[in-house]
Amino acid sequence: MNSKIDFLKLVFPQMLHALDPEAKGAWGKMNAQQMVEHLTESLYIANGKLYQNTELTPEQTEKVRSFFLSDKPFRENTTNHLLPDVPPPARNASMVDSIAEFDKELDLFFVEFEGDATRQTLNPFAGPFGFKEWVHLLHKHFVHHAKQFGLME
Repeated sequence: MNSKIDFLKLVFPQMLHALDPEAKGAWGKMNAQQMVEHLTESLYIANGKLYQNTELTPEQTEKVRSFFLSDKPFRENTTNHLLPDVPPPARNASMVDSIAEFDKELDLFFVEFEGDATRQTLNPFAGPFGFKEWVHLLHKHFVHHAKQFGLME
């Protein structure tokens, strides 16, 4: 099996389940539960449940797409202009509930994309993504936040 898929399906969820709800990130403003919910929102986008318009030029879109699909990691404190300066309060009552929501959306991602090899959804920064592109970007994004919260080096 693909190592990125293994990481997304098996390794990273185990990391989240072991994450202390009181953990502080090495950078950024999100607490642990807000980070989990942020990653769930990235799955909403990948699953086509959440659409966000960035109004980027074709040149900007291609530049972002190239970075997203590269092996270059996200930098610490990478900004996302679709996110508020201050993270919103957690949607769920507890970290357990937030992780359960994450698990559900992650499972849905694999069910829906593995069931339709031609499926694409819109990445708000980089245009249409299929399964392989989403796996690459989700892996990159999840690794970024795993490092932020000390779950991996």
